[in-house]
Amino acid sequence: MMMKKANMVLEKDFKIAEVDKRIYGSFIEHLGRAVYGGIYEPGHPKADERGFRKDVAELIKELQVPIIRYPGGNFVSGYNWEDGVGPVADRPRRLELAWRTTETNEIGTNEFMKWAESVGAEVNMAVNLGTRGIDAARNLVEYCNHPEGSYYSDLRIKHGYKEPHKIKTWCLGNEMDGPWQIGHKTASEYGRIAVEAAKVMKWVDPTIELVACGSSNRSMPTFAEWEATVLDHTYDHVEYISLHQYYGNRDNDIKNYLAQSLEMDDFIQSVISIADYIKAKKRSKKKINLSFDEWNVWYHSNEADKLIEPWSIAPPQLEDIYNFEDALLVGCMLITMLKHADRLKIACLAQLVNVIAPIMTEENGLAWKQTIFYPYMHASVYGRGIALNPIISSPKYDSKDFTDVPMLEATAVYNEEKEQLTIFAVNRDTEDALELSCDIRNFENYQVVEHIVLENPNIKETNSAVNQSVAPHTNGNAQANDGSVSAMLPKLSWNVIRLEKR
Repeated sequence: MMMKKANMVLEKDFKIAEVDKRIYGSFIEHLGRAVYGGIYEPGHPKADERGFRKDVAELIKELQVPIIRYPGGNFVSGYNWEDGVGPVADRPRRLELAWRTTETNEIGTNEFMKWAESVGAEVNMAVNLGTRGIDAARNLVEYCNHPEGSYYSDLRIKHGYKEPHKIKTWCLGNEMDGPWQIGHKTASEYGRIAVEAAKVMKWVDPTIELVACGSSNRSMPTFAEWEATVLDHTYDHVEYISLHQYYGNRDNDIKNYLAQSLEMDDFIQSVISIADYIKAKKRSKKKINLSFDEWNVWYHSNEADKLIEPWSIAPPQLEDIYNFEDALLVGCMLITMLKHADRLKIACLAQLVNVIAPIMTEENGLAWKQTIFYPYMHASVYGRGIALNPIISSPKYDSKDFTDVPMLEATAVYNEEKEQLTIFAVNRDTEDALELSCDIRNFENYQVVEHIVLENPNIKETNSAVNQSVAPHTNGNAQANDGSVSAMLPKLSWNVIRLEKR
């Protein structure tokens, strides 16, 4: 039987765009054990003087997360930011209606900002446009970003934070087309409040960038018309429109599952088209970019979440335990986003700790890496530079919902300053290895320094605090010779082929 082969051509001049590092962002919501019992656990053996877990922080630093969306999510649509500032002893406990828990407000804006700084991340701050509006939004910008001499900036200083937080990126609410959302709105209702909030927020701080809410996901009946209407209102006052999408393998069909990144690609293309339609309609010279500020695999924990006792404090919620095939789809999704680096500037893997997350923790115990940790980490660490547009030929297959699915899902990033070239590749083939031949004649004297492979004979294999059976190795066989890279990509594998100029 002949070996299946795929070919790839990489040229320095086939550029998509410089990769915005924020494409490797993440998300922490006041939901489940993301904050309490996740990043923050006073009394834990590895807690710092402020109660934040140092072992969790080290794993986040390993991921090199550049930006973290906060504090929600559905949570933000019922959140009074004033509840989370000032003396902790004076902060109210609230019934948190989005997830039916009790919020203690022990952690709020200032504590989170200080923690984010400690792990090297900026914050993408969301404002409440569900139960609140333009007044609370402008006041929060003033509290966070104005230096001093006004009511809210001086209140921040009184709370012990003399220097402004200088938050650059702000989300105008969350999933406002969702009937589950507190303060759910029609497109016109949301568009009006979003544009008025955007105006006053930028009057307080003209340097900020704003993300308008797109549809909660592509299957929403509001999709497309929602984006068009919202951008019709907000186009001149925002920089980004958001996308949210989660995938799952409920049918236990891996071929169809791994093809879902093609749907993600089409979703991105569709939103770009809508944004450009509004640009044409307005005769505008301004270009709206995309913020894919919620994306991941999410389906494992749905049944368990139905059993949670209402009004608990930080119960385990949305705690998907990811398997090997989930890591492969996450890899495909990361590749898909890199292919749109010209318009996709922010992306937030949802979420970061415990809640549909790459990092899990045990109470008073260990922090550990889920299977999806690895492709996310590899892309974040090695995917900085210029996204290239590869020419690829690959065997294909058909699945239940997709046709012409390439066995090879791949892209490459070129770091000109460091003279590094990184190829990211997933072999979707469930049966055979794939022989990759990559033409890199334009990259003279580049040699393979490492071929990282994530593979496992059991596609349902998971990790735990005591068992890291899904972990990458560096025994890949990629070689560079005479302007070409050859490599055998094992069946169902995530591959990172790193080259440097010698």
